[in-house]
Amino acid sequence: MSQKKRGKSLFSLTTVLASFFGAAMIAGAFAYFNYKFSEYKFIDFKNFTFYEKREIFTPKADRYVVIFFSSKDVTALEDIKKLHLQQPILAIDYYNNSFLNTQNVTFLRSGTSTSLKFIQRFNIYHSPTIFFIKKIKDTLYKQDSMIRQFDTLKNISKHIKQL
Repeated sequence: MSQKKRGKSLFSLTTVLASFFGAAMIAGAFAYFNYKFSEYKFIDFKNFTFYEKREIFTPKADRYVVIFFSSKDVTALEDIKKLHLQQPILAIDYYNNSFLNTQNVTFLRSGTSTSLKFIQRFNIYHSPTIFFIKKIKDTLYKQDSMIRQFDTLKNISKHIKQL
């Protein structure tokens, strides 16, 4: 009985290809999820209704600095009013209080539903946060920087020049 046994190599072509494709799929999944969590978001002010005093806010500038803050922080409001930046500032209060605008700052408020959608859209977990948006067309704006959190608004004015 002479049977020829066919030997299998530990490094067969199938094993190598399977390992390669497995590693490629893992790398692809990692890259995709990394991209999804870091991609910049859009905001269309037609779908997100904010109020400037009693009027619906309609953006006019090509770029804005957006500051999301809590008016329950005693110094936050005063620190925002003192900011003097080259770009207009949109200050959105977590508690949706109405404040008088300054020359540099437009204070916005909204309903609870819009506030929650805004917080979820931009993944805001802390206050104050700051980021830039730039106009794409009409009322559609795109996030143009990372969302940065700061311990105090005084740190914002120091770091804003770096953004």
